[in-house]
Amino acid sequence: MRVMKWSMIALAVAAGTSQFAVASSQDDSKGFFGDQSLKLKTRFEYMNRDYKNGAANNADSGYRQSSGLSQLLTYESGFTQGTVGFGLDAMAMGAVKLDGGSGHRGNGLFAIDSDNNEEKSQGKIGGAVKLRLSDTVAKWGQQFVASPVLATDDSRMLPEVATGTLITSKEIKGLELYAGRFNAISAQTGMARDSIGGIADEDSGLHAKGLSNSINIVGGSYAFTDNFTGALAASDAEDYFKKYYINLNYTLPIADNQSLNFDLNGYKTKGDNRGDTVEALTDGVAGVDNNLWSLAAAYSLGAHKFTLAYQQSSGDNAYYYGVDGNSTIFVSNSIQISDFVGREEKSYQARYDLNMATFGVPGLSFMTRYVMGNNIKVANAGEGKENEWNIESKYVVQEGPAKDLSFRARFANYRANGAYQSYSRDNYDTRLIIEYPLNIL
Repeated sequence: MRVMKWSMIALAVAAGTSQFAVASSQDDSKGFFGDQSLKLKTRFEYMNRDYKNGAANNADSGYRQSSGLSQLLTYESGFTQGTVGFGLDAMAMGAVKLDGGSGHRGNGLFAIDSDNNEEKSQGKIGGAVKLRLSDTVAKWGQQFVASPVLATDDSRMLPEVATGTLITSKEIKGLELYAGRFNAISAQTGMARDSIGGIADEDSGLHAKGLSNSINIVGGSYAFTDNFTGALAASDAEDYFKKYYINLNYTLPIADNQSLNFDLNGYKTKGDNRGDTVEALTDGVAGVDNNLWSLAAAYSLGAHKFTLAYQQSSGDNAYYYGVDGNSTIFVSNSIQISDFVGREEKSYQARYDLNMATFGVPGLSFMTRYVMGNNIKVANAGEGKENEWNIESKYVVQEGPAKDLSFRARFANYRANGAYQSYSRDNYDTRLIIEYPLNIL
């Protein structure tokens, strides 16, 4: 749910630093096969969660452990030449379970079968047709989406996949616009298309009825300068809510190896009397109206980066997401376990990143952060409080036959006070992720 929150910023910066092309992208087309690509990503993931006060499927120990191996094959054709170009995208993915019994199930790596065991294997295929006119692309079918108001998640074995239509336009330098309509999202453990609203995820805190609906999205990003970008987006998830998003990101260069970055993210969710389609997160309150915003300041000095962030949630209830993709939460304090989006919650983050390339080990990085949340309104239980500490290390092979092979270790220690235990339980979370992306074509 948290792995794609910076996508819009990255897209905006890339658009802002690009030069005007002499011709449009379609004019430069090399044809259906000339611009094609075929990629294979192999992933091993081990996940262990130790709930100190027990968990739903194992009240005695709350111990969950599972691991698996997955492969994701994606094909993207180029566009046929001419005024309007046509193309085709396709995907095939599958995963096999390596470890995880019924007593240790529940980490979300695999679906649960009728015997309360994790499925031994899972997979799905999909495809999309696309056309391009100048620098505007329309795509219909199964696809990955990275909008702040609809973002498919890729934090487990297989990614979510959205089904619908998305139009993206980059006709003006620095400006990207998009609009789309989606009527299904296949969950990370799903082997078929699921209707919008049928993919509630335990990490998101959302418990939604499996209604058959659609979601409309619109948005854009603009690079005002090389250092200042902004984004706006909106969505309408039928039977659930309307959602609005804003982002402003500014980097102040100080010296060759120093800079100060400010990142503001904000959401406004309006239930429009549709709150009866979802259950309340914390205290049985009907309605989903919520305001959520965060502001982060990051100081970079050579190999070091120091970040401070503040985040606040307010309104009738906590921030809802999940029916619009389990990565639809582009705020600073959405981290490994908690999102810190409880009703009326205020949270504070301190983070440190270290890039070891400066010390002669390119590809190796470390990160640690601590987030504390309080002021959570929980009916008949007093003030809810929570905190989480993360440690992460990642190494990416830089050259040779194993180039881009990555090893990532993550650990989280999450704690909540008694008033908030009914929503989120104390937890040690350990993960090991190994990925190998291979460009076949």
